[in-house]
Amino acid sequence: MKNLLKLGLFSLTMACVFSACQKDPAEIINNYLRPPKAHAGSPRTITLPVSIDILSGTDTSYNGNIKGYLWSLISGPSVPTIESPSSQNTRVSNMIAGVYRFQFAVIDSAGLTGVDTTSITVLPAAIKTLSQQPTNNVNELNFAVVNGSDVSANNGVDLDAGAWTSGGNPFYIRGAFKFDLSTIPANATIISAKLSLYSIPNPINGDLINANTGANNAFYIQRCTTNWTKTSTWATQPATETTTQVLIPHTNSAFLDVTDVDVKNMVSAMVAGNNYGFKISLQSETIYTIRQFCSSRYADATKHPKLVITYQ
Repeated sequence: MKNLLKLGLFSLTMACVFSACQKDPAEIINNYLRPPKAHAGSPRTITLPVSIDILSGTDTSYNGNIKGYLWSLISGPSVPTIESPSSQNTRVSNMIAGVYRFQFAVIDSAGLTGVDTTSITVLPAAIKTLSQQPTNNVNELNFAVVNGSDVSANNGVDLDAGAWTSGGNPFYIRGAFKFDLSTIPANATIISAKLSLYSIPNPINGDLINANTGANNAFYIQRCTTNWTKTSTWATQPATETTTQVLIPHTNSAFLDVTDVDVKNMVSAMVAGNNYGFKISLQSETIYTIRQFCSSRYADATKHPKLVITYQ
C-alpha cells in the first residue's frame, strides 16, 4: 500500500513537471495527503411539537471528488431516525426534548476522511392553559326517571346525582356535561386537569332545602364513552368507564363545593380519542340521597361548572 501511495505521488509530481505545472511538487504532495474538510452546519434549535429537522452538510476536497458521506448520532436523550445517513442532506425525525449531537463524515477519492459535528436542541413545548366555565352550555343534561318512565330534566339550573321520590314514586337522576376541548391538539400532553362543581344555594330537587342529603351521598365523576345529545334520556344515557373514575366522598355538609378535582386521566383520554364529557351519579342510589350542583344556566356565573387544563 505504501509503495502504491509513493508511486501515485511520484506520478503526480512527474505529470506536473512534464506539463510545466506552476505549482510546487511538494505542495501537490501535501494536498494529496491532506484529508477533506467536513462542514456539518451551525447548531440549530427547534421547539416541540416540531420533532423533525434537516441536517445539511458541505465539504472542501483537496483530492478530487468526495466519494461518500455519513451522518451519525454522537449523543442525545433518545435515538432519532436519521432518514438518509449516507446523503449530504438528511431529515432527522422522532426527536424529543433535549440536545442531540451529530457527526458528519466525508470521504474523498484518495480514501481520506474529514469529520465535523453539529447539534440540534429540541426545546419542550410551551405550557398552555385552557380554562372553561361556559354560560348556557348546550352540552349539559340531566337524565331522570320516575317509576321507570323517563322525565324531562334538561333545562334546569342544576346538575344532580340523586335518588328520591316524586309523588310517592322512585325518582333517579344523573347529570352529564361536556366542555369544548377542540383547541387542544390530539397529541398534546395533559399536565393537569381540574374540575370544579359548585353546590347549588337554592336546591330545586331533594328536600328543596339542602343541596346534599343522605347517609351516604358519595358520588362518581366518570368519563362518558358513548355519545349523547340534548334529546338523550335515562334509557339512552351514555355508557361510562370505571378505570379513570373519581369517587367524591360523602359529606354531612348541607352545601359543599367540590373544587379542583383531578380529572387528568379522563381529560387525556378525551383529547386523544373522543370527547363525550363527564357524568355524575351516586355511588349507591338509595332513596333520599342527593348531591346538587349549579349548571351553566344558574344565575351566578362564578358557580358554573369549571374545567382548567394545562398542557403542552
